Amino acid sequence: MSDDHTRVQEFFTARAADWDSRFPDDGPAYRAAVSELGLRPGGRVLDAGCGTGRALSALRDAVGPTGHVIGADLTPAMLHAAVRAGRQTYGRLLLTDVARLPLRTQSLDAVFGAGLISHLPDPLENLRELARVVRPGGLLALYHPIGRAALAARQGRQLTPDDLRAEPNLHPLLAGSGWRLTSYVDEDTRFLALAVREG
Repeated sequence: MSDDHTRVQEFFTARAADWDSRFPDDGPAYRAAVSELGLRPGGRVLDAGCGTGRALSALRDAVGPTGHVIGADLTPAMLHAAVRAGRQTYGRLLLTDVARLPLRTQSLDAVFGAGLISHLPDPLENLRELARVVRPGGLLALYHPIGRAALAARQGRQLTPDDLRAEPNLHPLLAGSGWRLTSYVDEDTRFLALAVREG
């Protein structure tokens, strides 16, 4: 495992036990973000970096009982917290690296990634891997329940021009990895970038 992966695991392992209690009111915001994917009954969707699985119930509702929901995360403690919360009933949980997904090429309709992009060790390659598993025309949602400025303020830091989630940086990053940015919202109350898988 790389140093980047180890750092990500250590960061989330230390926070897994109380993650949900720190953000108890995010459910409706996650549900609203999932609705932007336009998933249909029977659809196949991946929650990449699913953490404790807070998006899984909304994803399950969107694809219905005949759909497939997969939650993938690198940190065992986060997946254990998801199971403790009963969220494994909404989809299949995989302990895996989103850089090397054990999924067939073009097998999914969409990927949902909450707070994902800032934790990717190699964003260009990692977004290419997400593109690999999504059919042409499928969607990617990069989401955070608060915007970039609000998150920076919460963490006591300044926004910098090299922030990957800034639209001038995100647009070419997505384009270089098989995605086309179609919608970009960065408000205090949410960050949501939607992209379509190029054919």
